[in-house]
Amino acid sequence: MRLVRAVLCVALFAAGPAAAQSFAEAEGGVIRWLDTLTGRTGDLDLSRGQAATNGRLTIQLNQCRYPVENPAAEAEAHLTIMDSSRQDPVFSGWMLASAPALSAMEHPRYDVWVLRCIVPGYKPPETVDTPESTEEGEGE
Repeated sequence: MRLVRAVLCVALFAAGPAAAQSFAEAEGGVIRWLDTLTGRTGDLDLSRGQAATNGRLTIQLNQCRYPVENPAAEAEAHLTIMDSSRQDPVFSGWMLASAPALSAMEHPRYDVWVLRCIVPGYKPPETVDTPESTEEGEGE
């Protein structure tokens, strides 16, 4: 009887957070890439199943999903990334927008990460680049 209660407690505890948040499939996603050698960067709007090539990398978005309650909170994208100089993928798996280092692509030249899923009717908040201000009186 104790074993049954323990198993039930563990099952309820493990399922709690997963059951609390439901995810929806997006038609596409936004991926950012960086060429660390040249400093070039860019964003790719990819539909599910679409691939784009930048430099030696071909980035394919296989799937993108997001929390129904908050599309901006946690995009998850499944990517396959190929390098033209190699036969096998340099990355194939899930990347999380809020934790890019958790499942990062290991590459000596390029970085790739997920920004968000493309959700119909949802417009992400705009960011404004502001120049760095210098404090007055500095160096006096």
